[in-house]
Amino acid sequence: MTLTDAYDAAPDALRTFVDAHPRLFVLTGAGISTDSGIPDYRDGQGAWKRSPPMTLQLFMSGEPARARYWARGMIGWRHFGAVQPNIAHHALANLERQGRIELLLTQNVDGLHEAAGSVNVVDLHGRMDRVRCMQCGDITRRDAMQRRLEEANPAWLELQATVAPDGDADLDNVDFSRFVVPPCTVCGGILKPDVVFFGENVPRARVDTAWAHLARADAMLVIGSSLMVFSGYRFVLEASRKGLPIASVNLGVTRADALLTLPIPLPVAEALRPFA
Repeated sequence: MTLTDAYDAAPDALRTFVDAHPRLFVLTGAGISTDSGIPDYRDGQGAWKRSPPMTLQLFMSGEPARARYWARGMIGWRHFGAVQPNIAHHALANLERQGRIELLLTQNVDGLHEAAGSVNVVDLHGRMDRVRCMQCGDITRRDAMQRRLEEANPAWLELQATVAPDGDADLDNVDFSRFVVPPCTVCGGILKPDVVFFGENVPRARVDTAWAHLARADAMLVIGSSLMVFSGYRFVLEASRKGLPIASVNLGVTRADALLTLPIPLPVAEALRPFA
């Protein structure tokens, strides 16, 4: 079979796979949200397209790093906070309503699966629309933080920048030393998006929930992820160890190519459109 034949046969193959496995463990990555206007991090070979994202260690290292992060985030939120689910998100919500999904585990922090109507979702890396105090643990809405950032930094409101992944913006060659980052209103502590930064552990409860659902699943479907980050890849490793069939919808290589039962070399929206 040629590559063209494989491409043409992919939609029917995915339909057959989904129909044959009524308890799908679904793992999604950045590729499912690119059609909503959120850039992804990696190219077709799984390499970084840009500088790696903020680490927890750097964020907590001092005010300069946090000022740079929140300044870029204030500009980026104008776009990120307004994104909407695309047809792929709606397709998975529809499959859940049909009782076909055991769990939807997402590596994304955009909340678009819930916005599309999916209910049984584990946000493995957290949600960008929440802000957490690193001292007292208080949780507030990102929209409220945005208002506080804009009120504290009115001179920055006219700045424009290229949209980057996960609410970031390419705001370079700028002096961040005068950018004011508001503290926690409860204790005065450091505020951070309620997401898992690189170098930070995924909360144990989320991982345990995912393991429990994977144990009940009869197949795994990976959508829009190169699986280069171990926090997601480990679930594919376990699915393979258990002998579960594994399908992947992704353009380009993945870390788990050798473990796949069914690679689907299609854009995510095109592949999932028939299920919407």
